Amino acid sequence: MQRDPVRSAPAVVVMGVAGCGKSAVGEALAAALGVIFVEGDRLHPPENVARMARGEPLTDALREGWLDAIGRRIAGSVGDGQGLVAACSALKRSYRERLRGFCQDIVFLYLEIDPATAKQRVGSRQGHFMPASLVDSQFATLEAPAADEHALTLDATRPIADIVGDVVSLFETNS
Repeated sequence: MQRDPVRSAPAVVVMGVAGCGKSAVGEALAAALGVIFVEGDRLHPPENVARMARGEPLTDALREGWLDAIGRRIAGSVGDGQGLVAACSALKRSYRERLRGFCQDIVFLYLEIDPATAKQRVGSRQGHFMPASLVDSQFATLEAPAADEHALTLDATRPIADIVGDVVSLFETNS
């Protein structure tokens, strides 16, 4: 019998472009599931944050150490027997595969959003290093999860409570 990838996941990564709601959905989902929340943005090295604040998109090479830091947090939590929800853009399949190198059973929740809404959301944020000018580069980099990636695609324009409710229901239905 094959395990259900949603129910058996020790870790969930909420992914998508800037402005899709990764942090808000991730925090709410972690609270609803009673697991740890990890804000991936806080694990960026200072050099990456400075680059993005200047409006410079990150390269694959610059993302490697950041992805590894998130992967280590996931592996540490799972190794301690604790569930985890992490917010991480995970824009490319190769980035998701890199994270899976730390924990094979990750489920990705892809918050799908259109460019105009993402730019509006990022532009209205207070105190965040990511400028709206980088949203286009995020869409240019984005590779939506394929069917074989154990990912759920969700409409990021829906209310956070509805998104979280749907995911929690899926977890409960598949337990």
